[in-house]
Amino acid sequence: MLYWHIFLAFFIPGIVGYGGGPSSIPLVENEVVGHYGWMTVQEFSEVLALGNALPGPIATKMAGYIGYEVGGVIGSVIGVFATVAPSLILMIVLLGILYKYKESPRVKRMTTYIRPTIAVLLGVMTFNFFFTSYHNSGVLQTVFLIAASLLLLEKFKVHPAYVIVGSLAYGALFL
Repeated sequence: MLYWHIFLAFFIPGIVGYGGGPSSIPLVENEVVGHYGWMTVQEFSEVLALGNALPGPIATKMAGYIGYEVGGVIGSVIGVFATVAPSLILMIVLLGILYKYKESPRVKRMTTYIRPTIAVLLGVMTFNFFFTSYHNSGVLQTVFLIAASLLLLEKFKVHPAYVIVGSLAYGALFL
Protein backbone atom coordinates (compact mmCIF):
# COMPACT_ATOMS: atom_id res chain seq x y z
CA MET A 1 0.00 0.00 0.00
CA LEU A 2 2.94 2.35 0.67
CA TYR A 3 4.12 2.05 -2.92
CA TRP A 4 0.63 2.84 -4.18
CA HIS A 5 0.60 5.99 -2.02
CA ILE A 6 4.02 6.99 -3.38
CA PHE A 7 2.69 6.49 -6.91
CA LEU A 8 -0.42 8.60 -6.24
CA ALA A 9 1.57 11.33 -4.46
CA PHE A 10 3.53 12.00 -7.65
CA PHE A 11 1.15 10.83 -10.39
CA ILE A 12 -1.76 13.13 -9.46
CA PRO A 13 0.38 16.31 -9.34
CA GLY A 14 1.90 15.21 -12.64
CA ILE A 15 -1.57 15.07 -14.19
CA VAL A 16 -2.95 18.35 -12.86
CA GLY A 17 0.35 20.27 -12.70
CA TYR A 18 0.20 21.80 -16.17
CA GLY A 19 3.48 23.55 -16.95
CA GLY A 20 6.13 21.11 -15.77
CA GLY A 21 8.02 20.77 -12.51
CA PRO A 22 7.61 24.29 -11.09
CA SER A 23 3.85 24.18 -11.43
CA SER A 24 3.58 20.74 -9.82
CA ILE A 25 5.83 21.51 -6.83
CA PRO A 26 3.02 23.04 -4.70
CA LEU A 27 0.85 20.03 -5.54
CA VAL A 28 3.62 17.61 -4.53
CA GLU A 29 4.11 19.59 -1.33
CA ASN A 30 0.42 19.25 -0.57
CA GLU A 31 0.59 15.47 -1.02
CA VAL A 32 3.92 14.85 0.74
CA VAL A 33 3.49 17.31 3.62
CA GLY A 34 -0.25 17.80 3.96
CA HIS A 35 -1.89 14.56 2.87
CA TYR A 36 0.59 11.81 3.77
CA GLY A 37 2.72 13.65 6.36
CA TRP A 38 5.97 12.11 5.14
CA MET A 39 7.84 15.41 5.61
CA THR A 40 7.50 18.75 7.34
CA VAL A 41 7.43 22.02 5.41
CA GLN A 42 11.02 22.61 6.54
CA GLU A 43 12.19 19.23 5.22
CA PHE A 44 10.32 19.73 1.96
CA SER A 45 11.88 23.17 1.47
CA GLU A 46 15.33 21.63 1.99
CA VAL A 47 14.59 18.93 -0.59
CA LEU A 48 13.38 21.63 -2.98
CA ALA A 49 16.54 23.70 -2.43
CA LEU A 50 18.77 20.70 -2.96
CA GLY A 51 16.84 19.68 -6.06
CA ASN A 52 17.16 23.19 -7.50
CA ALA A 53 20.92 23.12 -6.98
CA LEU A 54 21.32 19.95 -9.05
CA PRO A 55 21.02 19.77 -12.85
CA GLY A 56 17.97 18.22 -14.46
CA PRO A 57 14.20 18.37 -14.01
CA ILE A 58 13.21 19.33 -10.47
CA ALA A 59 10.11 17.12 -10.26
CA THR A 60 11.94 13.88 -11.01
CA LYS A 61 14.78 14.68 -8.61
CA MET A 62 12.32 15.40 -5.82
CA ALA A 63 10.28 12.29 -6.61
CA GLY A 64 13.40 10.14 -6.56
CA TYR A 65 14.61 11.53 -3.25
CA ILE A 66 11.26 11.54 -1.47
CA GLY A 67 10.39 8.10 -2.85
CA TYR A 68 13.72 6.79 -1.55
CA GLU A 69 13.22 8.34 1.88
CA VAL A 70 9.74 6.85 2.18
CA GLY A 71 10.07 3.50 0.37
CA GLY A 72 13.72 2.81 -0.39
CA VAL A 73 15.01 2.06 -3.88
CA ILE A 74 11.68 0.69 -5.07
CA GLY A 75 9.93 3.80 -3.73
CA SER A 76 12.41 5.95 -5.62
CA VAL A 77 11.77 4.13 -8.89
CA ILE A 78 8.00 4.33 -8.38
CA GLY A 79 8.18 8.05 -7.53
CA VAL A 80 10.19 8.88 -10.65
CA PHE A 81 7.97 6.72 -12.86
CA ALA A 82 4.82 8.30 -11.41
CA THR A 83 6.23 11.74 -12.14
CA VAL A 84 6.95 11.03 -15.80
CA ALA A 85 3.98 8.70 -16.44
CA PRO A 86 1.39 11.45 -17.08
CA SER A 87 3.61 13.06 -19.70
CA LEU A 88 4.40 9.69 -21.21
CA ILE A 89 0.73 8.74 -21.44
CA LEU A 90 -0.20 12.12 -22.84
CA MET A 91 2.52 11.93 -25.48
CA ILE A 92 1.57 8.43 -26.56
CA VAL A 93 -2.22 8.77 -26.57
CA LEU A 94 -2.92 12.39 -27.40
CA LEU A 95 0.02 13.58 -29.50
CA GLY A 96 -1.93 13.43 -32.73
CA ILE A 97 -4.89 15.34 -31.32
CA LEU A 98 -2.72 18.00 -29.72
CA TYR A 99 -0.73 18.47 -32.90
CA LYS A 100 -3.91 18.86 -34.91
CA TYR A 101 -5.34 21.60 -32.63
CA LYS A 102 -2.16 23.36 -31.47
CA GLU A 103 -3.05 26.61 -33.27
CA SER A 104 -6.63 26.64 -31.99
CA PRO A 105 -7.66 29.90 -30.28
CA ARG A 106 -9.37 27.90 -27.53
CA VAL A 107 -6.19 26.03 -26.68
CA LYS A 108 -4.21 29.29 -26.61
CA ARG A 109 -6.87 30.93 -24.42
CA MET A 110 -6.82 27.98 -22.01
CA THR A 111 -3.05 28.36 -21.65
CA THR A 112 -3.49 32.06 -20.92
CA TYR A 113 -5.96 31.27 -18.12
CA ILE A 114 -3.78 28.62 -16.52
CA ARG A 115 -0.64 30.75 -16.08
CA PRO A 116 -2.07 33.03 -13.33
CA THR A 117 -3.19 29.96 -11.39
CA ILE A 118 0.34 28.60 -11.44
CA ALA A 119 1.66 31.96 -10.24
CA VAL A 120 -0.77 31.96 -7.31
CA LEU A 121 0.20 28.40 -6.33
CA LEU A 122 3.89 29.31 -6.37
CA GLY A 123 3.15 32.45 -4.35
CA VAL A 124 1.31 30.47 -1.67
CA MET A 125 4.18 28.00 -1.46
CA THR A 126 6.68 30.87 -1.14
CA PHE A 127 4.62 32.40 1.67
CA ASN A 128 4.54 29.03 3.48
CA PHE A 129 8.32 28.71 3.17
CA PHE A 130 8.80 32.29 4.41
CA PHE A 131 6.47 31.73 7.37
CA THR A 132 8.25 28.50 8.31
CA SER A 133 11.65 30.16 8.03
CA TYR A 134 10.49 33.12 10.11
CA HIS A 135 9.00 30.83 12.74
CA ASN A 136 11.97 28.43 12.94
CA SER A 137 14.95 30.75 12.36
CA GLY A 138 13.75 34.17 13.46
CA VAL A 139 13.19 37.41 11.65
CA LEU A 140 16.85 38.49 11.54
CA GLN A 141 18.07 35.28 9.87
CA THR A 142 15.14 35.23 7.45
CA VAL A 143 15.56 38.87 6.40
CA PHE A 144 19.33 38.40 6.02
CA LEU A 145 18.92 35.36 3.75
CA ILE A 146 16.23 37.06 1.66
CA ALA A 147 18.26 40.27 1.27
CA ALA A 148 21.50 38.43 0.50
CA SER A 149 19.78 36.17 -2.03
CA LEU A 150 18.05 39.06 -3.74
CA LEU A 151 21.28 41.05 -3.92
CA LEU A 152 23.28 38.12 -5.27
CA LEU A 153 20.66 37.14 -7.83
CA GLU A 154 19.59 40.56 -9.11
CA LYS A 155 22.60 42.85 -8.67
CA PHE A 156 25.54 40.49 -9.09
CA LYS A 157 23.75 37.98 -11.38
CA VAL A 158 25.07 34.96 -9.44
CA HIS A 159 23.69 31.64 -10.67
CA PRO A 160 20.77 30.44 -8.47
CA ALA A 161 22.53 27.14 -7.76
CA TYR A 162 25.39 29.00 -6.05
CA VAL A 163 22.95 31.08 -4.01
CA ILE A 164 21.16 27.91 -2.88
CA VAL A 165 24.44 26.19 -1.96
CA GLY A 166 25.55 29.33 -0.12
CA SER A 167 22.25 29.46 1.77
CA LEU A 168 22.57 25.80 2.69
CA ALA A 169 26.12 26.43 3.94
CA TYR A 170 24.96 29.46 5.93
CA GLY A 171 22.19 27.40 7.49
CA ALA A 172 24.59 24.58 8.34
CA LEU A 173 27.02 26.96 10.00
CA PHE A 174 24.72 29.43 11.77
CA LEU A 175 21.36 27.73 12.19
